[in-house]
Amino acid sequence: MHIPDGLLDPKTWASSAAISTAAVGYAARHTARVMEERHVPTMGVLAAFIFAAQMVNFPIIGGTSGHLVGAVLAAAILGPWTAILLLTTVLTVQAFLFGDGGITALGANVLNLAIVATWSGYGIYAAVSRLWPSARGRLAGAFAGAWCSTLAASATVAVMLAVSGLVPLGLALGAMLTWHALIGLGEGAITVAVLAYVAQVRPDLAGFRMVRAARLEEAN
Repeated sequence: MHIPDGLLDPKTWASSAAISTAAVGYAARHTARVMEERHVPTMGVLAAFIFAAQMVNFPIIGGTSGHLVGAVLAAAILGPWTAILLLTTVLTVQAFLFGDGGITALGANVLNLAIVATWSGYGIYAAVSRLWPSARGRLAGAFAGAWCSTLAASATVAVMLAVSGLVPLGLALGAMLTWHALIGLGEGAITVAVLAYVAQVRPDLAGFRMVRAARLEEAN
């Protein structure tokens, strides 16, 4: 889903960049308010894992492949705004150092893979976790959220391609959603596997998110 340079028209990538800049700016301020210094290494390790995982493609069918986005994984551990900041960092490094995603399309990729994927997936994860307040409920929410985040991000890409005049919206949505419905299964499985492991080795991370939420309420 990394959009290269030259695919989007100027109005699309410029407007995407403006939206992403505003959202990432707020994410940075929010993270600075709630994150403690001792949790910075966790953010670094998670960013490195997502960066490496996005470089590994897994086969689907018909010669297609997918890779982890990591939006729900990051949001479940660090919260959605910090996840947006983390994923933006990963996407920026990929674009400038590895040519994975265009420079002019960076704002669009951030909007798709960091903002839309994070908030669509985290909303579902949080809703399922509230309705099913247990470890299994959180993992079920993580799977559902990760799958939906993949579809939401792919749908946003389809809209951008259509607005840029490259392909009719219906055709773009059909192609993107069909393949990413399968890719989302891999996203969900990886997300659940990592969160289940983290719950075993670092159960304090769940408490970290609760502490951050309480501090934010106090700050407001």
